[in-house]
Amino acid sequence: MLTAIIDYESGNLHSAEKAFQKMAVETGAGEVRVTDDPDVVAAADRIVLPGDGAFPACASALRASGCFQAMVEAVETRGRPFLGICVGMQLMARKGHEYTETPGLGWIDGEVERITPDSAALKVPHMGWNDLVIDRPHPVLDGIATGEHAYFVHSYQMRVQDAAQRVAHVDYGGDVTAIVAHDTMIGFQFHPEKSAAAGLRMIANFLTWRP
Repeated sequence: MLTAIIDYESGNLHSAEKAFQKMAVETGAGEVRVTDDPDVVAAADRIVLPGDGAFPACASALRASGCFQAMVEAVETRGRPFLGICVGMQLMARKGHEYTETPGLGWIDGEVERITPDSAALKVPHMGWNDLVIDRPHPVLDGIATGEHAYFVHSYQMRVQDAAQRVAHVDYGGDVTAIVAHDTMIGFQFHPEKSAAAGLRMIANFLTWRP
């Protein structure tokens, strides 16, 4: 079993790599590899797409990477389990509105818009720990309950059109999407590798998920 964490120069992947490797050892989930090699992505049993920065820059870098087509074929054609993290989750949407309207992957029926809290006391970016509110069960959330903490750093959120595709949210002056899912795909707006025991549990669940 191989889990590929795609490196398309979207940020420092060291902490994510270490967290996924740790949980792969604990769950017997095989090898975890950070890669920019499309052949590795094409052969992977699971795919992780991280992302830090602005939606348009990440979308452009992903499409320009040699891994883009391999990832799309692996997920759309072969049904490989996929996890998007932070902007990697946002890229699952139909489009983003950060700076300029930018197409996403279209895997989730939603659009990415700036967070607009209902209180001036709540600053953007939404940064730090927040309590997850579970909207519906999902195998990757096995053992995770409403009230578990996750670590966020973002100024934009995905507004999901199909309520069935939103798995969890947080309250930050209104509902902010935290987890989306559809078929073999799931996305976390937060950083699971920085979310202590709850984040590691979700990583382990993803590594052993067989949709």
